[in-house]
Amino acid sequence: MPTTLTPAASKLILDYEVGGGKAYYEKKLLHPTWPGGASGVTIGVGYDLGYNTSTQFQADWGTRMAPADFTRLKACLGSKAATAKQLIAGVKDISVPWTAASAVFFALTVPRFYREAEGAFPGMDKLPGDAQGALVSLVFNRGASMKGDSRKEMRAIRELVPRGDLKGIAAQLRAMERLWRGKHLDGLIARREAEAKLVENAKGNTQTAPSRNDAPGFDPAQFAIPGMGGSGTMLA
Repeated sequence: MPTTLTPAASKLILDYEVGGGKAYYEKKLLHPTWPGGASGVTIGVGYDLGYNTSTQFQADWGTRMAPADFTRLKACLGSKAATAKQLIAGVKDISVPWTAASAVFFALTVPRFYREAEGAFPGMDKLPGDAQGALVSLVFNRGASMKGDSRKEMRAIRELVPRGDLKGIAAQLRAMERLWRGKHLDGLIARREAEAKLVENAKGNTQTAPSRNDAPGFDPAQFAIPGMGGSGTMLA
């Protein structure tokens, strides 16, 4: 039977995408934001409109918001970085309730990024569940591209996963921190460190990639602890 992310992995992603859960979300992220860097206009739990297609946005959100709000946000699709920053003023009055944000995240976004992570890191399904979740968090935050110098640690992790080398994977996650040091992006450095620790401490059974139709394995509201938030900035 397919399952969802482990509680520890889910908590990690919620901590860094929405400050822990419902309480922080409703206080700080109820309206569209621009996290900075190469991000697009972002709604819900780290749902970046700059990196989603019209078809995907329709499937994920078409029935979860008013048609007028959907149309306005649809105009932000594909826009990133400075262009996206300029669009925020025109959509910041739109509210995306936690009920809709969490439903899209657990039922649609997590399964999609789980599959992307499995494609990026063949053999991931043989790792302990927490280690799988750390790599899902990585792909959720950075995407699955393996091209360029900024992705050399991603390529190294791809080679380490089939060997089950958890220590090596953790080391490569920390090595990525070079990309953000001195750039006022400490949230990204902290996220890589959290992912590395999750991998290092991973134990127990493997997880199966969640189905689009699976219900969440736990209540995200239990993790409504104010945290960093806003560190889900999409960067190379």
